[in-house]
Amino acid sequence: MTSLATQSEGRSFSVPQTQFFDLGSSEAEPWRVFVHVPPGEAPAGGWPLLVITDGNAMMATAVDALRVQSSYPMGTNVGPGVIAAIGYPTDDAYDPLRRSFDLSPPPGQSYPPFFEGGPQVLTGGSQRFLDFIEGEALPFLDGLARIDPARRTLFGHSFGGLFALHALFSGCEAFSRYVAASPTIYWEGAGLLDSERRFATEHREKDIVIHLSVGEYEGDALAPFQYGREDTEKRLSNARTARTLELTREMAARLSTLPRTRVCCEIYSGETHMTMLPIAVSRAIRMAFEIDAV
Repeated sequence: MTSLATQSEGRSFSVPQTQFFDLGSSEAEPWRVFVHVPPGEAPAGGWPLLVITDGNAMMATAVDALRVQSSYPMGTNVGPGVIAAIGYPTDDAYDPLRRSFDLSPPPGQSYPPFFEGGPQVLTGGSQRFLDFIEGEALPFLDGLARIDPARRTLFGHSFGGLFALHALFSGCEAFSRYVAASPTIYWEGAGLLDSERRFATEHREKDIVIHLSVGEYEGDALAPFQYGREDTEKRLSNARTARTLELTREMAARLSTLPRTRVCCEIYSGETHMTMLPIAVSRAIRMAFEIDAV
């Protein structure tokens, strides 16, 4: 019997209702913005919007999660909306050099190259990246689809979670919801905590929602499969330095005491820093596109 696969050539696959655009000034390398706009007419107030960092790695998962969940709103409490995932002009999941700069708060530092002969790794560019999002990406999205300015959510994982918290604590008013998964709070002397302290003293005119999450194995214990390997001790040392589980829990507790602030913190059982990513994406979808707020 001849299979159908042998009778036709394979075809490329694309994510439905999704395009990408390269945006940015001529003075800097462009960012690649992946955009999903659902079919049909926008609601009277416009579509809710989810903006995601590390767009190359996140977009397909996010769109599929939204399409599935919004198809069964009675079982998910999720409706349709616009997703904009910001990444780089590459076919790889990440651009390590550019994301290191874009997603880390100032003042930043310089680090040895990722590989021999490569460029130095620079950090501290998150304000420039935030300026791009607020000044260029959001207006561009408004021209593509009608967006509800009161229902914009920012989501990031790892360095992206650090960036989301930097945006929140720096006084960004472009978003009403911030979703930070496995945020690297400890980064560069945990300078983010200084920003948090200033944020805590400020008066807020609007309500905000903050969702923090972390994997079970981002604390003192590694995942079972990570023991007995040649890199076990290095991983344990890195985990003790990052203290992602501990610092995320502590931050959630502090933020939950602030007025006009709704905070949720979840610990994903059985997950590591990287395996928790699809769960975090799905949760960001639910936070951004919930129909009835709870």
